[in-house]
Amino acid sequence: MGGLGSDIGSAEAVSALEWWLEAGVDALVTEQPRNWLKPQAAAPAAENTDTPFIERSPVPETLALFREWLPSSGPTALVTAKVVLPVGHEAAEVMIPAEAPGREEAAAGAPIAGEAWILTQRMLAAIGFSPDQAYLANLSCFHSPGAKPDRKEIERCGEIARKHIALAKPRRLLLFGDAPARALLGKGLAEARGHLHRPEGIRTVVTVHPRILLDRPSEKARAWKDLLLLMEDEA
Repeated sequence: MGGLGSDIGSAEAVSALEWWLEAGVDALVTEQPRNWLKPQAAAPAAENTDTPFIERSPVPETLALFREWLPSSGPTALVTAKVVLPVGHEAAEVMIPAEAPGREEAAAGAPIAGEAWILTQRMLAAIGFSPDQAYLANLSCFHSPGAKPDRKEIERCGEIARKHIALAKPRRLLLFGDAPARALLGKGLAEARGHLHRPEGIRTVVTVHPRILLDRPSEKARAWKDLLLLMEDEA
């Protein structure tokens, strides 16, 4: 910035002022001496306005009404959040709860979109299903850029997802990703994968999200084993 008596340019002055503001400097000169070592009073706890599930009404008891209710179960304070609703019909052959929608899903207004959706269709075809035999949903139907759910939020997502599953009445569940596994099974993807589960009494298998398969083609062989486990005959 220059030494004593040196001139500084406007850009340097702005930079210095910004630094001072960030450092908490609120005055250059004061009338009274300031005790910089005096403990500061604790600031009042800020109200958590980012709680992602603020229910405005009781959970409905039909699938159609539940889908209308879903937007009221999400982040009312996060103005950047975008709603992506489920797609499909009651009593589908397979319900796919996927991770929260990303940018592509938000833009398309679909639970799974882009190349990941193309790959999902191929996965469904490989086990004998067409897209209209699948019910697609997200763990949370909200796309909130930069938001990452914590443990309590995932648990709340799980409560809503279990209600969703009970109303949708699918024959099978195929969980796409770690967050749906944690929410519905209480286990991460690595621990839950390769085993048969029965949340809500429904045959359930966990696999990676298709967007991961697009980045790691070597995972496809294991994903095929996951699909076979979902479809193998009941003992």
